[in-house]
Amino acid sequence: MAEVILTGLADEGPVSKRAEEQLTMCRALGLSYYSVRFIDLGSGVKNVMQLTDEEVRKLQKLHADFEMRVSSVASPIGKVKLRDVEDGTNNRYVPFERYLKEEVARAIELAQAFETKLIRGFSFYPTRDDDPEKHLPQAVKQLRAIAEACGEAGVFYGLEVEANLVGRSGELERALFDQVNHPNLGLVFDAANMVCQGYDADETFRQYEAMKPGLLWSHIKDYRIPAGMPRQRGYVDEDAMVHFCPADQGSADHRRLLGDLKQHLPSLTEKLRQRGIPGFFLDLEPHVKGGGQFGGFSGPDGFGVALRALCRVLDDVGIGYHLTAFDDLRRPG
Repeated sequence: MAEVILTGLADEGPVSKRAEEQLTMCRALGLSYYSVRFIDLGSGVKNVMQLTDEEVRKLQKLHADFEMRVSSVASPIGKVKLRDVEDGTNNRYVPFERYLKEEVARAIELAQAFETKLIRGFSFYPTRDDDPEKHLPQAVKQLRAIAEACGEAGVFYGLEVEANLVGRSGELERALFDQVNHPNLGLVFDAANMVCQGYDADETFRQYEAMKPGLLWSHIKDYRIPAGMPRQRGYVDEDAMVHFCPADQGSADHRRLLGDLKQHLPSLTEKLRQRGIPGFFLDLEPHVKGGGQFGGFSGPDGFGVALRALCRVLDDVGIGYHLTAFDDLRRPG
């Protein structure tokens, strides 16, 4: 039977983002994996990239205590400008050699510390209002350097499709994947990130098909296109997006998307396991109470709603998954 592994960006649950609350929510919902992004280990909320070595050790202990594993380091790598040009955005510019030696290297260290093979990342911001294809050569060069660094460390860089980046569509993600042409670069599909740009279900499916040969895992959230919403091409105000919803209620048609994925899961899972990755992750990032450029919020109730919606879709299309059951709680003797 085709199966996936369920995981999620658990910082979308508890308001406090305390580590213990995130892990408690995951275990209560039956999840054994989560993606780490924003977290509070006692000294305030930090992005995972800002954790100290002491905080990393504390989180490692909590993982053992809660019997939780990390599916991916949900880093913001690649959400910086390609060029040092004032373009009306608040996006950072960092000289790439320094970025590679400092921030990319830290993301790799964190993946190794948390015993995951996967680093979520992005494809860099072109100058606002430029044609992203104009910036493909520079993005390819920088992504290849990241993939090479990941390859040396035995981890993988998952390139998420998202508005405003060079890789803002499935076709552009595929172009990056093909041109980088490195085994440690893969793609992360997100249907809501297509729909919020104005793609309908058919167009979203075509974007997914373009990315399919490079898929490493997929984010799960949806977006409902309101009646009369104009199609958006070009710059998207991510902080103004308010129509995120669970996977069984939006405009992306997750039943169609996951129904197609089902046909490829056995071979895809085998390929991933050969790389030391346990399987194909569906990574919940629900945003059901709001989302923006660097994160979102669902609350523990919204996170549960989103998980149950995903399970309904998986049941409908016949994809298997595992949530903690009574037998898992039993101990010998």
